[in-house]
Amino acid sequence: MTLLHSALQAPSAPRGAEGGPAEPDPRRRPGAAGGLGARERLRRWWLERLPRTDTWTLGQRNIYILPTPAGLTFTLTLFVMLIAAINYQLNLGFALTFLLAGAGLVSMHLTHGNLRGLTLHLKPVASVHAGEPARLEIVLTNAGRARHGLGLRLESSAEATAWCDVDAGGQQSMHLSLVPPTRGWHAVPPLVLQTAFPFGLFRAWSIWRPAGLVLAWPRPESPAPPLPGAAPAEGGDTPRRRAEGGEFDGVRPWRRGDTMRQVAWKKAARTQELVSRETSGSGRAELWLDWSHADGADIEARLERLAAWVDSAERAALPYGLRLPGADLNPGGGAAHRRAALDRLAIWTPK
Repeated sequence: MTLLHSALQAPSAPRGAEGGPAEPDPRRRPGAAGGLGARERLRRWWLERLPRTDTWTLGQRNIYILPTPAGLTFTLTLFVMLIAAINYQLNLGFALTFLLAGAGLVSMHLTHGNLRGLTLHLKPVASVHAGEPARLEIVLTNAGRARHGLGLRLESSAEATAWCDVDAGGQQSMHLSLVPPTRGWHAVPPLVLQTAFPFGLFRAWSIWRPAGLVLAWPRPESPAPPLPGAAPAEGGDTPRRRAEGGEFDGVRPWRRGDTMRQVAWKKAARTQELVSRETSGSGRAELWLDWSHADGADIEARLERLAAWVDSAERAALPYGLRLPGADLNPGGGAAHRRAALDRLAIWTPK
């Protein structure tokens, strides 16, 4: 079994915006390069040696094991018992001491084997707004006997640990939360799978660096500003809308960008063709969420306002387009269109 120095278990530094380590704290004791201590440099060096992969199989080369505080106390107790048995020439004392020592060795073997052979897989992570928790779903596959007392956590946080058991030849999903602080792509931080089963005398663990990424959308401005006015479309007139959303004129074939509310479901069920309700104002105006209309102190403030407008237009079931310098998105609606608009806001960079 592989033993790893306890220095690798040190608490990790805060993560930066792109998922990597944050800037070192200037209050750290100087002496190491960049203000980092030897323990932190050793930890970073070790993590860099691990490959990035979304599927991680545990074996002899990536499982580490060390005694727990209870295990060290157990060892000290055995040593005292052995000294007492030698001093008083107690045969039963020798028998009890070696019996408990053998149980401890078997416990070490069982603890290591509780992880060996497991396979972990990270599912794609759904995008969220910056500052909101992203849900990580990890599937544990067990091809052998039943496994008990498995804990999964972020390598940088020992408090939020998810625990589960996996049946023999079964699978189990575990969930963790990751909060991206800023918009853009963020790497999933290293994860730790650990166990102290069955007696808690030893702790076995494996460190996994997933290759998955989390896309964080801009945080919407709050309170959301009012939407900009719709502009006349090419070849159309200014829309005449009633308060309830437009005068019903008839139906027309479904077009890309029509919302679910516009679909005439009863007629579609009879004719087996998608048709949309036509109103006096439909097709005559376009709502464009334009970069030039989003006045803000800086780039991030403008992106946050555009993100708030996207959510507002989607809630109002209004077809909308997005205009960014060098990147336009044609008017449309629906969940897929919303994701496409927010994705462009998340990854957009000024030229």
